[in-house]
Amino acid sequence: MADGVKLQGADILALTKLDVLSYLDKIPVCVAYEIDGVRCEQFPVGDRLMRAKPVYEYLEGFKTDISQCRSPGDLPKAALNYINYLEEAVGCPIEYVSVGPGREDYIRMR
Repeated sequence: MADGVKLQGADILALTKLDVLSYLDKIPVCVAYEIDGVRCEQFPVGDRLMRAKPVYEYLEGFKTDISQCRSPGDLPKAALNYINYLEEAVGCPIEYVSVGPGREDYIRMR
């Protein structure tokens, strides 16, 4: 994912639909692919994509309604850990997080 951030020249990100993860006990995050028994950190292209199997890490779920959260301090610790994990993985800060379907249902993280 970090390559996509670099390619686009992004310096901040928006994380959408965090609320739809709130029912999960554990949140799967694809961290690599296994192709013909070999772990690959880059997204596979061409015919390799057809043979690729995702490799997941699992983060703790937050199992609570976050739709009324309006500041980072309102979010459960597990949701903040998930956001921090993604920021580290892509090498770019997440500035906005949507927590519901409405136009105003978001949090500004910084």
